[in-house]
Amino acid sequence: MNNKIKISKLGLEALKEELRVLVDEKRPKLVERLSYARSQGDLAENSDYQSAREDLEFLDGRIDEIQEVVQNASVIDDTILKTDGVNLGTTVTLKVNGKDHAFEIVGEWEADPMKKKISHTSPLGMALIGRKVGDKVEVEAPAGKVQYQILDIK
Repeated sequence: MNNKIKISKLGLEALKEELRVLVDEKRPKLVERLSYARSQGDLAENSDYQSAREDLEFLDGRIDEIQEVVQNASVIDDTILKTDGVNLGTTVTLKVNGKDHAFEIVGEWEADPMKKKISHTSPLGMALIGRKVGDKVEVEAPAGKVQYQILDIK
């Protein structure tokens, strides 16, 4: 990853906290579990050892991934964002199928559709970036094209 990763200040803080928990709490416990399993004898038939080793490899991969993001993070300065157009860090209220929905436009690492946080690189996010109140956008969805109207931008 050589490109800067756009992320909010809160998103970066959450990733740093996750990294701290993984490195300071979870990894030492897994290393201890692996050491104990190793001490139980024949490693070829020791399922606890194999499981602990796989878990540690997965955890180390996640740690590396988060460290890479933190090192390449570019924090979105939400104090200078203009609210006349949809941009990273803005919250946009949309009308779709007769209902209003508010979405926060965030970086890829913060995206969580269940919490109404959509990535600026998602199909809807890309369609909204730069648009203004009153604009309509159409996005291809699995069920067909969906039309959104921008009601408000904060």
